[in-house]
This record gives sequence, structure tokens and C-alpha cells, in this order.
Amino acid sequence: MSEMRAARYDRYGPPEVLYVGTVPKPVAGPGEVLVRVHATSVNGGELSGRAGKLKLVTGRKFPQGTGVDIAGEIAEVGSSVRHLAVGDRVWGAMPHLRFGAAAEYVAVRPRQLSYAPESLDLVRAAALPGVGTTAITALRDKIGLMSGERLLVRGAAGGVGSVAVQLGHALGAHVTALAGAKTLDLVRELGADEAHDYRTTGPAALGPFDAVLDTVGTELGAYRRLLAPGGRMVGIAFDTDRPLSSLGSILRSTVHGARRVRIFTGNPLHQLFADLAAYVENGAIRPVVDTVHPLSDIARAHRAMEAGGVRGKHVIQVK
Repeated sequence: MSEMRAARYDRYGPPEVLYVGTVPKPVAGPGEVLVRVHATSVNGGELSGRAGKLKLVTGRKFPQGTGVDIAGEIAEVGSSVRHLAVGDRVWGAMPHLRFGAAAEYVAVRPRQLSYAPESLDLVRAAALPGVGTTAITALRDKIGLMSGERLLVRGAAGGVGSVAVQLGHALGAHVTALAGAKTLDLVRELGADEAHDYRTTGPAALGPFDAVLDTVGTELGAYRRLLAPGGRMVGIAFDTDRPLSSLGSILRSTVHGARRVRIFTGNPLHQLFADLAAYVENGAIRPVVDTVHPLSDIARAHRAMEAGGVRGKHVIQVK
């Protein structure tokens, strides 16, 4: 049986539990394709998974993998797959609540992929699949953001936030960004009309807004109160230190009151990845890459994410 390198961990814990091991190389089933992964990137959900904050989902069976985003090329095509061929450049993500893209190969169904933008190399492309489709789903599909509306993006320099600022600008909104002081230049460059340091500008100094995208997960009530009548808010994160009260607050706000928070559920499929590629090709969205790490340094990438102050995404180069 052929083998491959893959990031793994044998227990929950800090970034240091991650290591690169040798595991069996997957084989594409009849309805699957085998992707040779050029790169993946680190997302917040993977940090929570590795730390053991998602045990109800990830379970206690080890070793476990990490990584969601996929950018690579087709290495093998299942017998019933018709529209993809060996050598095609693709991007996408692992199926919902499955980690394991930080590996040399992954086997997935074609619905998890689309063609990658021709204008991007596959390492930079890996910064976009998860966060890009999240931003599109939140702003276009959940909020229905319209030209001329006022949008607040909280966590604007992070993975999802950096794409949301660009997309909000492309959709014609007036974009206000909350980010760290050292990243205000970045969010302005990405299209923010206003940029504020979250440490010195609290919710009391802001608003009103037609739309709020929250990528942080704390103080949701305070930011919900910034919505104008008819305003819409999407929270893509919750407070992992107080998960029940945080999620309960979101659920209550979807039922009561005029200023409601939309529940975000992310399971992007082919059309969303294709839509994201189109936004990239027409220049509306570009990847924002903080650092590119080799697979062997994946623990360092997780540690850097946890330290904060990230400008976009930490990318893991596999090939």
C-alpha cells in the first residue's frame, strides 16, 4: 500500500501536539477524485478541534487530521466521475466537519471542488476556499447586502474578515472595519471606507449599520444593538469559552426582536467555489496571505494563529 505524509495529532492540546506522520495514501472511490494537495490553510475551527473544544463532533478516536481547505490538482478520477480529469487544477474544501486536508493527497467527491482560478498559483489559492465561501454566504446569501448600505466587519484583518471587506466594497456597500491597530493599513487597502482599532473603538462609538458581520463571537448583543431597523447580522463564530450561552444568545435573537442575527451554517459545495473563482477572476477578491509555512511547521502556523494579529491567512505548503 502506498503511503503519504499528513499532519496528525494523538491527543487534544496545544499546537505542539501536531506532528507530520506517514499514513496510507487514500484511493478514489467510484464517485470520488484523488487530489494531490499543493497547499491548505489554517482556519479557526481547526484550532478549536485540535484544542479539544469540539469533542462532541470530533470524538475521542485518534490519530486525527487537520486542515479543511484544498488547493491542488487531480491525480486520480473515480470510474463514475465525468467532468474532471487528471491534471485539472482545483480548489475546494473537505466535507462538513471533516478535517484532513493537511496531507499530500485527499479523496473527495467532485461536489466539494471547482476549477481553481487560472490567475492564482495554487499556494496562494489555498488561502481562499473556506473563508471566501463563508464571506459570500454571509454577505450575499444570508444578509443580502445591497449597494449603498452600511456594513460593519468585525475582525476585518482575519481570514473571513479580509475577504468580507473586499466583497462588501465590490457589492457597493460603505464598509467600516474593526481590526487591530497594526492591520488598519491592510483593511483600508482592501476597500474599507473607515477603519478603527477595536481596542480603542467600542460598539458605543459606532453605528448604526444596515449589516454587521461578526467573526469574533463575543459581545454579540452589543454589536446587534448597532443595527438600524431592518438591519441584519451574521455571526460566524461563537465564544468557545462559553459555548452554550453564546449559542443560546444567537438562537434567541433569531426569534425575538426586529434586529435579528442570522444563523450561519457552512458546508460549501461546487457552485460556491465556482462563484468564488469568478470573484477572483474579475478582480473583486484576492487572497491575503500572512505567511506560507512548510507542512513540517504546521504547529508553528497554529501557534501564530492563536497569538492573534494575523493579516489574512497562514498557508501550509504541502507539495
